Amino acid sequence: MTTFGLLVGNRGFFPAELCDQGRRTVLAVLKEEGFDAVCLTGKDTACGSVETLADARKCAELFTSHREKIDGIIVTLPNFGDERAIADTLRLAGLGVPVLVHAFPDEPGRMQIEHRRDSFCGKMSACNILSQYRIPYTLTRSHTVDPESEEFRAELAAFGGVCRIVRGLRRARFGQIGARPAAFATVRYSEKLLEGTGITVETVDLSELFGRAWNLTDKDSAVVTKLDAIKGYVRTTRIPRESLVRMAKFGVVLDQYVAEHELSGTALQCWSSMEENFGIVPCTVMSMLSNSLCPSACETDITGVVGMQALLLASGKPSALVDWNNNYADDPEKCVFFHCSNYPQDLFGKKGVMQYGEILAGSVGRDKTYGTITGRIRPTEFTYCRVSTDDAGGRVRAYVGQGEMTRDPLTTFGGFGVARVPHLQDLLQHICRQGFEHHVAINPSRVSGVVQEAFERYLGWETYNHDQAPTGNHGRN
Repeated sequence: MTTFGLLVGNRGFFPAELCDQGRRTVLAVLKEEGFDAVCLTGKDTACGSVETLADARKCAELFTSHREKIDGIIVTLPNFGDERAIADTLRLAGLGVPVLVHAFPDEPGRMQIEHRRDSFCGKMSACNILSQYRIPYTLTRSHTVDPESEEFRAELAAFGGVCRIVRGLRRARFGQIGARPAAFATVRYSEKLLEGTGITVETVDLSELFGRAWNLTDKDSAVVTKLDAIKGYVRTTRIPRESLVRMAKFGVVLDQYVAEHELSGTALQCWSSMEENFGIVPCTVMSMLSNSLCPSACETDITGVVGMQALLLASGKPSALVDWNNNYADDPEKCVFFHCSNYPQDLFGKKGVMQYGEILAGSVGRDKTYGTITGRIRPTEFTYCRVSTDDAGGRVRAYVGQGEMTRDPLTTFGGFGVARVPHLQDLLQHICRQGFEHHVAINPSRVSGVVQEAFERYLGWETYNHDQAPTGNHGRN
């Protein structure tokens, strides 16, 4: 459950009862929307609000005592609020989590001295001081918003996503399983730049996992259980039992490695050592991980799995890593997403089928390439995200946007789908001019703004949002 610290601002010469009412209202809405909250009560300070330095210290101590629990802080202003007390609280607590600034609206018929809030004005003062204190913060789309409205509830959902991304990535541990395929220089990345934002990468040679897997017998309980899980996850008609057992063995040791190192996700050397030395493709095992919300990317694309994880944290849904792979006829806003594939069953609508890898089979033989999951991505809206380390510039950067998977006819193999992205040609210009990779993470959700807010405001990553770029000017920078 996402937990917010709730900070209620107060200004003494405004009606204090508005703070008591406001605190109760916001707490009730948070509970209704499935969020937990940490907040002062009327026993701690006047109306459970913050106005003085002493109040700020009490609130900061409360937040600090729940440091491991609080994902973000909501500053709510039922009246004007004391801007310095708000900023002092955040500085003294030092949690470094996202902050949402919310102001209650005034009502035209209740503007007398005993009812007026002036939160409209107070929000500007609060933001001014937060800027002076160098404390980053998020704003609601409307300057003031009724906390019981659907608009505010949507703001809470979005802010919850921002908080989960920031906390999740600042503590993320990803596993690079195997060396980068020699031909894929495009997936190079900087471990040091990622470590600078709190992302740790654990590396292991494929031979270590192969060795563990070969030591398992066909009758080991873990192997039998994993084999049953594979058969329950995907249709395996005409797949040799030997290949399925090898998948189960590799799945067992990969799951163990993930657990041992407390990994948030993995990126695998999926070819061609896997096929030549172990006799399978790992796509099914990777798909099962992704579908269980532990994203797994192919071709050791670590920054690809960072994007997958960000989308997952924002939406709570499984992500996939796809190629921007083909044009779709002569439609400038459509293209084909493709991989061999290891997409999670969620994206296939649970209709993915196990096959052999048609591309690799030509070089290593069909018998060594069983394990891909093939099918069409179900029609859905989606968000795309690419994270990349710019070593020359010493920065992490990204792009995000939204599109839809269509029902347009297409006959091909692997995992595929026809995607429509507004102003796609301008996006492709941006990708190519800025030197981004051909892989992109996708997720069946609409969270591009959430991801951008988390990346830019709190992680400090330069992020291009294609949905917000001026028409006809994309990629011209």
